[in-house]
Amino acid sequence: MALRIYDTLRRDKVEFTPVNPNEVGMYVCGMTVQGPPHVGHARAALSGDVIRRFLQSTGRRVRYVTNFTDVDDKIIERAAEEGIDFRAVAERNIAAYFRVSDALRIHRADYYPRATEHIPEILTMIEELVASGHAYPSNGDVYYRVDRFGGYGKLSGRRLEDMRAGARIDPGEAKENPLDFALWKAAKPGEPSWKSPWGEGRPGWHIECSAMSTKYLGRTFDLHGGGADLIFPHHENEIAQSEAATGQPFVHFWVHNGMVNLTGEKMSKSTQHFFLAEEVLSEFDPETIRYYLLSTHYRSPIEFNRERLAEAGAALRRLKTALESEQRVLAAAGPVERVPSEASRQARSAFHEAMEDDFNSARALGHLFDLARDLNRAADEGAPAGEVTDMAATLREMADILGVIWEGKGDELAFPEEVTRLAEAREAARKDRNWKMADELRQQLLDRGVLVEDRPGGPLLRWKPRD
Repeated sequence: MALRIYDTLRRDKVEFTPVNPNEVGMYVCGMTVQGPPHVGHARAALSGDVIRRFLQSTGRRVRYVTNFTDVDDKIIERAAEEGIDFRAVAERNIAAYFRVSDALRIHRADYYPRATEHIPEILTMIEELVASGHAYPSNGDVYYRVDRFGGYGKLSGRRLEDMRAGARIDPGEAKENPLDFALWKAAKPGEPSWKSPWGEGRPGWHIECSAMSTKYLGRTFDLHGGGADLIFPHHENEIAQSEAATGQPFVHFWVHNGMVNLTGEKMSKSTQHFFLAEEVLSEFDPETIRYYLLSTHYRSPIEFNRERLAEAGAALRRLKTALESEQRVLAAAGPVERVPSEASRQARSAFHEAMEDDFNSARALGHLFDLARDLNRAADEGAPAGEVTDMAATLREMADILGVIWEGKGDELAFPEEVTRLAEAREAARKDRNWKMADELRQQLLDRGVLVEDRPGGPLLRWKPRD
């Protein structure tokens, strides 16, 4: 089955053909870093991560870019409120983003361009647009002429005549048309600014992504991602300015992830309706959070609540329990050669079919559970150890594409050294049949939010969800 991706622009699933064979250029809109990341930001980053992982698993090379908008009105306002430089606000929130990203095992991008580091590229693109008549200077600002681009509205499905109804020009703006948008903003007193042919100022929001994506990926590239809330106006404006500047198609596939909802409302910083990602990570195991966010197809909205997260943790535990079945078999049989099994073949085929259908991680996870069930049955019924090993290895391989089922070194990262020491001391007490000490140590672990399950292969530790 060929990979088919839902393209927002064409409103259909389309067979994927990269611009360059076996190479994929991918740009995912990152954060505007006026505050720390919330769970909605984490989902957007995670959606891009899984798409990238699957493409790489099929032998394609992926050049992956995600940006930071590190100067805008809200960042400047926050800095002024705190009496610090705008860069300090940006830096601390970028650091928070990386803490969250790393905790969720999101692979680092190849490039993390920032708007303030790409002023020359931004100015060059604006100059091209002014020279072609698609943009015009006005009182130190530069605006894009929406009427000059015939395809405006094609991504969002909006019509110019409908958008004109009720559109207005805000005080201080000198636009020709209320729909025109800013490419360059004249500096206000006390604001950060850069030199330009039109005076001191700073870039508008939309132009930075066009300039940075084309710098790293070329004038036409394969995939552009981001949250569905960016379709209009951000991505619509990116198309207009990029294609007007280059005369070429900007992006082959637009992929947009659904919103994270709290009680039915979109998670949003502007309404203060959100869970900060680091707060959630302090309450739930990051592996569980990653699993939960992948349990719904990336284009669909997902409801975020503690009950569903607890359910996700229990589901993930079932997958890990299946891998423990392999350990029991190997403990009895010793090292064995991996022998291909029919269960693995079927699971692998079904998994790839799901992922090739617009990266359907929810359906792909279902096939992990099918293989886990077969693995448990094979271990219980005395199937050849080589086949059991093959099923376990296949389960790990598929899970790795999604980035779930963390084992070995990864599991150790989930628990502080103090927790590990207490667990080892408790296991030693149990072996000495010192049940009183073992119970006391179990309680100390519980006080730190860690549950202990005694299993034949040794104790299993997991974070306890908060009430």
